[in-house]
Amino acid sequence: MAAREQTVQNMTDPKGEHFMKKLAEIEVDWPFLDDEASNELNIRLRHSMAQMAGGLPPAMLSEAYIEWLTHLSANPGKLGDLANDAVNKTSDLFRYAMTAPFMPGTESPFQAKKGDRRFASDAWQAWPFNVMSQSYLMVENWIDSMTQGLPGMEEEHQAVFSFMTSQLLAAMSPSNYPLTNPDVLQAIRDEKGQNLVRGAAKALEDVMDNLKKTKPPIHEDYIPGKQVAVTEGKVIFRNRLIEVIQYSPQTEAVDAEPILIVPAWIMKYYILDLSPKNSMVKYLVEQGHTVFMISWLNPGDEDRELNMEDYRKLGVMAAMDAVSAVMPRRKIHAVGYCIGGTMLSIAAATMARDGDKRLKSLTFFAAQADFVHGGEIRMFVNDSQLKALDDLMHIEGFLDSKYMGGSFQALRSNDLVWIPMVDKYYLGKEEFMNDLMSWNADGTRMPYKMHSEYLRKLFLHNDLAEGRFEVEGKPISISDIEIPMFVVGTSTDHVAPWVSVYKFHDLAPESEVTFCLTTGGHNAGIVCGPTHPRRSHEILTREAGGGTFDTETWKEVAEQRDGSWWPSWESWLTSHSGKQVKPPKIGNPAKGYKVLGDAPGTYVHQH
Repeated sequence: MAAREQTVQNMTDPKGEHFMKKLAEIEVDWPFLDDEASNELNIRLRHSMAQMAGGLPPAMLSEAYIEWLTHLSANPGKLGDLANDAVNKTSDLFRYAMTAPFMPGTESPFQAKKGDRRFASDAWQAWPFNVMSQSYLMVENWIDSMTQGLPGMEEEHQAVFSFMTSQLLAAMSPSNYPLTNPDVLQAIRDEKGQNLVRGAAKALEDVMDNLKKTKPPIHEDYIPGKQVAVTEGKVIFRNRLIEVIQYSPQTEAVDAEPILIVPAWIMKYYILDLSPKNSMVKYLVEQGHTVFMISWLNPGDEDRELNMEDYRKLGVMAAMDAVSAVMPRRKIHAVGYCIGGTMLSIAAATMARDGDKRLKSLTFFAAQADFVHGGEIRMFVNDSQLKALDDLMHIEGFLDSKYMGGSFQALRSNDLVWIPMVDKYYLGKEEFMNDLMSWNADGTRMPYKMHSEYLRKLFLHNDLAEGRFEVEGKPISISDIEIPMFVVGTSTDHVAPWVSVYKFHDLAPESEVTFCLTTGGHNAGIVCGPTHPRRSHEILTREAGGGTFDTETWKEVAEQRDGSWWPSWESWLTSHSGKQVKPPKIGNPAKGYKVLGDAPGTYVHQH
């Protein structure tokens, strides 16, 4: 009877959840092994599957497609609309295809999406390539209609289905193939095929690197300590997780309160100390600020058990103790970037709960504490995905940067995958490199336990924003923070959307919050030198205890400013600082903070 009921359940389960759950778990009975060995073998089996899927569980993708097909088949109205739309679009394409060979300049019925550069060159306007591109854009337009607006489909599955369908479609673009890309064909004619020879050599080199699992070397023009991360300073503290760098003063007097920067540990700290023209650290010390920086360890298998609490205590709090030892009785302007900002908000809320008054202000760069609008990458964060990531991390003890990088690339696959592929392998172009791109290739890892806790407690369950996140056995609340905040969001951020970053207004109602929205993305919007020619920003201060605008109203009333946001922030820091004082000495040997070496230290060179 039980077997019959289970069979009926499987047949009537509209989402295939029972089958997909079993597929995700894949527990095999190995009769010749004991329980421990059998469990280990199962984990290794799932680990191999997760590797092949790039960290995405096949069950999650299958579940989204099954749900879409189920709801579509039960919605004749949607089917009718799609069929009618297909007929109309096909008719438009047929008319264009019939006239385009004989009437150059015929208006195209389908337009590429904003920012799509694949068909931008004039060569795509000539027959037959104009018909190829229009055929592709027609299908892309119709697929968008097919994947959107299906009643009854869960939002999470809708996002996954739409995203994965767009990835498959992007792979089929005529711009990706030599015989259907006019720019590639022209290069073959002009160079007598030498572009393909260069591209083939690069492809072989990349294949060998992947087989050997070797990471590309840091670009010789952007080596930390030589061309980037060159702001003068000393390492004054080191533990198993961080080094603390104190930068040398560049002015005769400095603001009384020091700045402690907590960068993300999913990236090397020197994104904030790139080339001198792009270095935030250099800019701050030249403006008369005393700056301290955390440089995180790049963890290996031996660090697999490092958790969120370790990153708070051995990271943020240990660095704060170092700053307090060098500049006693001085409050601290604390700055957090990305996940470093998330950890800083946890540390600050804990300090507020426990009566630790060392903070003068908080600044957050593209950082989230409320993950409801967690960015496009949030679509991959569910129980199935976390199980796949756990399987990936179980063997190595960490999550390698290639899986994180792959997720970020997938969010902008046309710009970050397909166009670079054509340029590199078909056109044989030398890869353009600047300081930010070189830094981006200098990947880091995340330890198994910390990453699992971060995704489950914060990304998936949103415990921090909803008051359930515990530190030392007691919950913390960001609403306990009452010091001024300067919060920066970036307008095209796929990782930490500015509408999510904006939520610090609601999380800290008793704080003065100055919110700044700058043009650019998660990294380029933050790395915005003071004389950047193509940046602008909007800014508005909400007084402590004041009301909060919704995001649309905020954009209407915020002040518009041209140029980089750095000077606006530096002015805010100065306005929240005391009188200037004599620069402090480097370190404090009497309290155990002696000079251990020159910046950028040793952890930044770990690969």
